[in-house]
Amino acid sequence: MSASKYKGHIAILTANIIWGLNSPISKTVLNSGDISPFALTTFRMVGAAAAFWLVSLFTKRENVPPKDLAMLFFAALCGIVFNQGIFIFGLSMTSPIDASIVSTTAPIITMIIAAFYLKEPITNKKVSGIFLGAVGALMLIISGQSTNVSSGENKIAGDLLCLFAQASVATYFVIFKDLISRYSPITLMKWMFMYASMCYIPFSYHDIATIQYEELPVSLYSEIAFVVLAATFLSYMFIPIAQKTLRPTVISMYNYVQPIVASLIAIIVGLDTFTLVKAIAITLVFVGVYVVTQSKSKAQMDAEKIQKEKERESI
Repeated sequence: MSASKYKGHIAILTANIIWGLNSPISKTVLNSGDISPFALTTFRMVGAAAAFWLVSLFTKRENVPPKDLAMLFFAALCGIVFNQGIFIFGLSMTSPIDASIVSTTAPIITMIIAAFYLKEPITNKKVSGIFLGAVGALMLIISGQSTNVSSGENKIAGDLLCLFAQASVATYFVIFKDLISRYSPITLMKWMFMYASMCYIPFSYHDIATIQYEELPVSLYSEIAFVVLAATFLSYMFIPIAQKTLRPTVISMYNYVQPIVASLIAIIVGLDTFTLVKAIAITLVFVGVYVVTQSKSKAQMDAEKIQKEKERESI
């Protein structure tokens, strides 16, 4: 594996570890009743935008032509506004478990979109890897279900919103891969989060203005800070690094790391125990990711086809 691909794997793995922590923390913030989904989402967008623009002052300035700025707006819609924003609304209506289960659809959706848009082949290895990873993730989620119970009349609506969020980010991974490869993560994200902030601020002003900030506990401020700085600023800095070197389906496979993180945290805090089922599930997830990384890309298959044609001509 080349150094750049290794870097891409580390980046997307780190992002998904952070997101694995984010789901229960975001749910805690929303359950407090002090912060609405609109307000939390806007805090994420505006906070991350401010952080990326601040960091950009200390990095090399890149010129982005108007055409690419327009494309970055649509990338922001798919990768941030519809993905993270709608996911928070879905999470507020359903349980972290349901949200995690729905997230297992991301690699499947990504594989299908990549097949149509990028003409990436749906190989046996790719399908097998996604299947193994999904089985492992579902085993982990279901085995921990007793510690995370939820109910509510809006649960189905919440699950559907989480599903739409997964489809949105899958679209982002596939369609905007070439655009992402042209700029640094800081340049990309400062524009994308600025656009995302512009989309949310008009609709969330009332929610933000009515928050009783002086009455919020310090613990809630720390949880919001994690959501903004870690689960948004840091994680979204890692995504373009992975997009530059890894195929969309490989990137989406790392979604299966999130339930592993949630399960390990539950074990650490004493809400769950480590069992043989969990060991098998974690093994299946990583075997699935490995199998998908070993599947052939369109470029590899095209190169093999050309090589075979040259060999025939030389005979």
